[in-house]
Amino acid sequence: MTPAHFRLAPQTLNGRIVRLEPYADALKDDVRTALDCDPDGWNLFAMSGQGKHFESWWTTIMAQVDAGRWIAYAIRDLADGRIVGTSSFLNLKPAQQGVEIGGTFLHPSVRSTLVNTEAKQLMLEHAFAAGVRRVELLTDARNLRSQAAIARLGAVREGVLRRDRITWTGHVRDSVLFAITDLDWPHVRQTLAQRARNGDGQRHIKRLCLIPLK
Repeated sequence: MTPAHFRLAPQTLNGRIVRLEPYADALKDDVRTALDCDPDGWNLFAMSGQGKHFESWWTTIMAQVDAGRWIAYAIRDLADGRIVGTSSFLNLKPAQQGVEIGGTFLHPSVRSTLVNTEAKQLMLEHAFAAGVRRVELLTDARNLRSQAAIARLGAVREGVLRRDRITWTGHVRDSVLFAITDLDWPHVRQTLAQRARNGDGQRHIKRLCLIPLK
């Protein structure tokens, strides 16, 4: 039975830099365009959403969404209106008041900007306001960039799940587990807000050297 105070549900999340829009068929082609890049990066994911793999990837995620196990978002950059990536709530656990944030892929043109910071801030805000007690974030142990980005959010590194899963390339993956709890959230929220204030200039400087979306 779902606790009455666990109310995590799909809704548009609006920020100053990005808007997170729940997956819908109308977004499919824009998401495909944003994800069709960085093949080396996709090799670190459990499944690939690039190129010929996109249809299977989209179908798999939408099946999870329809079953109520995922809430998938397209990330729209408000500066130019383009979809520049994706992120999801997955493995919703209402009885434990827990959820995982994962499946995050950003186009190279917006990495190392405030796009990821604000996207995660919006998702965390939504989760904890909806009654979540614990948010987990897992990443491939080989993905040092992802681990650094998660740590910068203020998540606590809790350990390594050895030989956790098999990726689409056949690699047997170790997963690094991070988490943010409701007790951590007030401090994390304050830290993320400070980063956003301090990083305003960085966000605009980055846009001067954007890589065109495919």
